[in-house]
Amino acid sequence: MIPPVFWPILLGVLGAVFGSFIATVAIRWPAGESALQGRSRCDGCGAELGAGDLVPVLSFLRLRGRCRRCGGRIARFHLGVEVLALAIGVVAGIVAPGAVGVAGAVFGWLLLTLGAIDLRAFWLPNPLVAALALTGLASGAVGIAPPLDVRLIGGAAGFGALWLVAALYRRARGRMGLGGGDPKLFGAIGLWLGWRALPGVLLIACVIGLCIAIARGMRGGERLPLGTLLAAAGFAWWAAAAL
Repeated sequence: MIPPVFWPILLGVLGAVFGSFIATVAIRWPAGESALQGRSRCDGCGAELGAGDLVPVLSFLRLRGRCRRCGGRIARFHLGVEVLALAIGVVAGIVAPGAVGVAGAVFGWLLLTLGAIDLRAFWLPNPLVAALALTGLASGAVGIAPPLDVRLIGGAAGFGALWLVAALYRRARGRMGLGGGDPKLFGAIGLWLGWRALPGVLLIACVIGLCIAIARGMRGGERLPLGTLLAAAGFAWWAAAAL
């Protein structure tokens, strides 16, 4: 039996390790590369990185955000994703020590992967969305709340709601308003959180998006990645509900 105090530490460390991989996936996959293809390398000079360069968060800080070989800047995207993955693990371990926290961390890490890819490429890969959906069903099947029937309704309602919005927008404006992956992602989130959470998740995502748009002074032609906003809102809702 692991004492509750150790769960945030354990999941936080795992999160930092996974965060390094998530950042690599988010960079390589949209570029048509496999995250498992070859060793990690500098984005600037292409030099392979040694084990000492790959310690999550700490290596970035020790090297002051620069490659030890060429001196080029290491994209802060790497550090940001690693810190977020670490934070997801810590939060999950604090609010729900044990199996529920592990499930929540997996939920958060998958959302982070999807959100990071959508942020960089406005793309939500179907295999990752499917993984999110299947793990949601699996967690319900082993007895983690909400019940499986509530999750199934959430999956159908989440997908159907955004699909309908996209269809109506396309009919009214004659162009795409939502990406095809957004309804699938919202449905997968529904399979984790259940149908009752969906209005709140969508509201949080819209508020986050509105705040970003105001802060950046965005105009009508600019876009925000809805998948990234939904991912952030989905984990925030899970963490609040698990308290």
